[in-house]
Amino acid sequence: MKKFIHDDFLLETDYAKELYHNYAESQPIIDFHCHLPVNEIADNKNFANMTRIWIEGDHYKWRAMRALGIEEKYITGDATDEEKFLKWAETVPYTLRNPLYHWTHMELSRYFGVDKILSPKTASEIYGICNEKLNTSDFSTQQLLERMHVKVVCTTDDPLDNLSDHAKLGDSGFSTDVLPTFRPDGLIDIEKDDFLDYLKRLSEITDIEITDFESLKEAIGVRVDFFHTHGCRLSDHGLTHAFGESFTPDQINGILRLRLDGKSISKIEVTKYKSAIMHTLGEFYANKNWVMQLHLGPIRDTNQAVLSKIGINAGVDSIGDYQQAEQLASFLNHLNSNDSLPKTILYNSNPSDNEVFATMAGNFTGEGIKSKVQFGAAWWFLDQKDGIEDQLNVLSNMGLLSCSVGMLTDSRSFLSFPRHEYYRRVLCNMLGNDLKAGLLPNDMEWIGQIVKDITYNNAKAFFQFPSVMKNESVKT
Repeated sequence: MKKFIHDDFLLETDYAKELYHNYAESQPIIDFHCHLPVNEIADNKNFANMTRIWIEGDHYKWRAMRALGIEEKYITGDATDEEKFLKWAETVPYTLRNPLYHWTHMELSRYFGVDKILSPKTASEIYGICNEKLNTSDFSTQQLLERMHVKVVCTTDDPLDNLSDHAKLGDSGFSTDVLPTFRPDGLIDIEKDDFLDYLKRLSEITDIEITDFESLKEAIGVRVDFFHTHGCRLSDHGLTHAFGESFTPDQINGILRLRLDGKSISKIEVTKYKSAIMHTLGEFYANKNWVMQLHLGPIRDTNQAVLSKIGINAGVDSIGDYQQAEQLASFLNHLNSNDSLPKTILYNSNPSDNEVFATMAGNFTGEGIKSKVQFGAAWWFLDQKDGIEDQLNVLSNMGLLSCSVGMLTDSRSFLSFPRHEYYRRVLCNMLGNDLKAGLLPNDMEWIGQIVKDITYNNAKAFFQFPSVMKNESVKT
């Protein structure tokens, strides 16, 4: 019987097979946005069992289990690890046509050589096989990254982080570059209860008394410099929408001083502050030649009953229906008009915004830079076969697919890197179908080069990671 995850999985034509196996399959991975715990990489951690590495913290799986009616004790509760795994195995057959079904079996195959279908019948056997391997040195966190040919991992880090684990890894000789990403939610969310405590900690770390917007910018600059010296070349922002409201320096100083004095501020004042701080951050990023990532559109933490039991990242987020175009255009234009627009990637969570984001990206270009503003790969609820195809089709129609920087995991799991393979197979299959239909000329060398660019070369050039560029120049 043919294996489910076989060599030509998702590849429908001979053209697709040639493109994938000859041009995409062996390309290294630059995973420029993920949520892997950097301390677990620095400590070269081994996981005790499959539940700890595969189910714990994975809100994709949690949502599927809840949808099936599984009791919470088997998801995030006090059931044993084996009981939780068995409940996941019970769920898997019901995930047909959900990307979890494909990802589950790709991960079992690629990491553990397990080609059996996970179900209640096979669960105990698979649990035993995988656990035995997890307890060997070949399955430590660093070995898992090396096995997937990951050249760069960009974690997601608070500006106040001391980056000691990144420094430890940088001195260790580990072959994968693990670099920080600047994620300044605490600086942006002025309306949050802990905003003043956050600024107090920033002041203590930088030894700068924050009394107004200028001193806040000075403190931020210190942290940007610190991150840059540790190899950071990206920022990341998770927002409902961009903030492009007009503002003056006097207005922002007044708003911040009100907040520092413990007084309330209005919704429009919140929006003006967020517009100003995002503009300021954009200027810092442009000065450092960083890439700014904007993840826009989800509605988060919707189920308060679940949040009160589990906390944030509980798997109760969904696609939002926010208005995106006007604020995004204003934000990008404001930076661009001041010659301060950094290289930027736009990710949307709502598929109805695909054309909005793709065309917005094309409005802002830079000489000598391929797609200075990128319409980023399908994200979150859209990173499945249909969503990837939709994003690729819209990018092809509204922009230049050939300039894309490709896929990322956006994951907390060390077993998620086959998602790059999944993306590459979908990409090659689409191009293969175009070749078969005569929509592209039968020039495999040219199309193959485009595939290599999308899956690796464009990202390497776009992000300018120092060690990657150095290593590539040495090779050439």
